[in-house]
Amino acid sequence: MRTAISIGSAYYNGEDWDKMVAYTQAADKFGVDQAWSAEAWGMDAIVPLAYLAAKTERIKLGTGIMQISARVPSMIAMTAQSLDTVSNGRFILGLGVSGPQVVEGLHGAAFAKPLSRMRECVEILRLGLSGQKLAYEGEHYQLPRKGGEGKAIRLSQPPRPDLPIYLATLGPKSLQMTGEMADGWLGTCFLPEHNHVFFGDLQAGADKAGRSLKDIDIQAGGYFEVGENVEELIAARKPGMAFTLGAMGSPKTNFYNDAYCRAGFEDTTKEVQKLWVDGKRDEAIRRVPDDLVLMANLIGTEDMVAARLKAFAEAGVNTLRLATGGETWEERTAALDAAMDLIKRTGA
Repeated sequence: MRTAISIGSAYYNGEDWDKMVAYTQAADKFGVDQAWSAEAWGMDAIVPLAYLAAKTERIKLGTGIMQISARVPSMIAMTAQSLDTVSNGRFILGLGVSGPQVVEGLHGAAFAKPLSRMRECVEILRLGLSGQKLAYEGEHYQLPRKGGEGKAIRLSQPPRPDLPIYLATLGPKSLQMTGEMADGWLGTCFLPEHNHVFFGDLQAGADKAGRSLKDIDIQAGGYFEVGENVEELIAARKPGMAFTLGAMGSPKTNFYNDAYCRAGFEDTTKEVQKLWVDGKRDEAIRRVPDDLVLMANLIGTEDMVAARLKAFAEAGVNTLRLATGGETWEERTAALDAAMDLIKRTGA
């Protein structure tokens, strides 16, 4: 099973930048396969990877994720080609639709019909990356623009038809599209014991395109920390889980909460969301179920973590995304080293 880490977070603002770079360089030496950058309203997903491309040697660098509403498809394609060049072929293009609060509030774009917008975006990307002229007529994108003086243009960089495109999706229809079109799935809210919540739809999409799930890099994971005080480890993860259930989206649209609902946790996840939205955040944190935290992460004693590694592998995860403990980058680096050692020893 391959391994991956995240660079900063969706809200990362560049603090301790040099130490974060050193952490990524250490991950490269430890044998971590992929590093993913994120974006929301902090640092963008692109610039950190361009810098890291010059500071690392073998680790693949991906956008996890680039928001499609913040860029037109042609610029996404041009940026992907450029990053692939400066990284010597180590770039992975990860895309997502974000959510209505960011898309409409920050970018001033319409969020309606995100699924068809993503499909059209990927189709245009495939045209551009394969060296074809960008001529496209869809509901969301028209190239060239009608009524103007433009013409269909072919991107001048060398074609990269095999540049991998990963999608971060959660809803049933978007998962089907991922199975149909993408090279990889950037999974969140993944519970190995309830993998059918995602894999049924991924498989349906793959079947439609005459593909297999084996053609898709299934990426999921969680927090990785070994310790004897399991209750303390669980408690440390509850605030993040409560935030995901209550604040990752609007009260009306929260794809993360919806995913956990489909896994059978509807009563508690909706209660956590309501408590959070009502400002009762301490109550929301306490209401997060212990078993949900344990299933979504790889925490506990060494035996417990080894069992979770086996569960993720047997569930069909190809690439395990790791978040490691520690208050400082040095502690996180040491924790990542220990995690990679345990993964190797267990043969995951």
